[in-house]
Amino acid sequence: MQTLAYYLSFPFVRYALVVGVLISLCASLFGVTLVLKRYSFIGDGLSHVAFGAIAIATVLKLSNNTLLVMPITILAAVVLLKSGQNAKLKGDSAIAIFSVSAMSIGYVLMNVFSASSNVAGDVCCTLFGSTSILTLKKEDVWISAVFSVLVVAVFVIFYNRIFTVTFDETFAKASGIKTNAYNFLIAIVIAVIIVLGMNLVGSLLISALVVFPALAAMRLVNNFKGVIIASAVIAVVSALAGMIASIYLSTPTGASIVICNLISYLIACLVGKIKH
Repeated sequence: MQTLAYYLSFPFVRYALVVGVLISLCASLFGVTLVLKRYSFIGDGLSHVAFGAIAIATVLKLSNNTLLVMPITILAAVVLLKSGQNAKLKGDSAIAIFSVSAMSIGYVLMNVFSASSNVAGDVCCTLFGSTSILTLKKEDVWISAVFSVLVVAVFVIFYNRIFTVTFDETFAKASGIKTNAYNFLIAIVIAVIIVLGMNLVGSLLISALVVFPALAAMRLVNNFKGVIIASAVIAVVSALAGMIASIYLSTPTGASIVICNLISYLIACLVGKIKH
């Protein structure tokens, strides 16, 4: 505890903890909806698109790449959702095309226009998150806090509509709910969460924050509201455990958080089997 208190005395450690908790909380709320609607893979596809956008922002030497990455990722979310409704191009095919193309373009751009001698290190950090929690700045905390409040507000305000669209889209449409609009809203919010989370866990690992807590919660609870609450608790605990483990063991932050989420899922599976 003394060692932990010593590390917590540093601002950058507190920044990492706050950002990690906020992003994990937001991802867990909408992760349940994505899993139930079988949209889980869209998070992976969008994270690859965000990688390509970061490469473009790096080439343009933008001081804050979020200003470019966020709109491009949101646009990709809308296009992917629209493509999924196209009979000629199914959703999984569209995601595969977007993700592979974006990553390839991003990697080429980072190599051709690199301003750093350590291209491999830059790519590795972008794909797997910051190797050290030292990289988070105060503005990262404020950006995460503002967007996290917006994400939670959207979820709370439209909770009933999201619930209906998640479980029975046909009934929701018959009830007069504009299901396409809410599907687009969900996709846009997920895009925002992915962009926020890339600094922490990287583009390859961010989808784990969306999927693992939801799957673990579903092993323990059988109703939607209970799954949402359990998913949020699991996500926050896993994020804190992962970052504390990263501090003590000097391991990459993003990978440590994902491993803790995996452990939580395995424990939930075991508890679920015993329970049933």
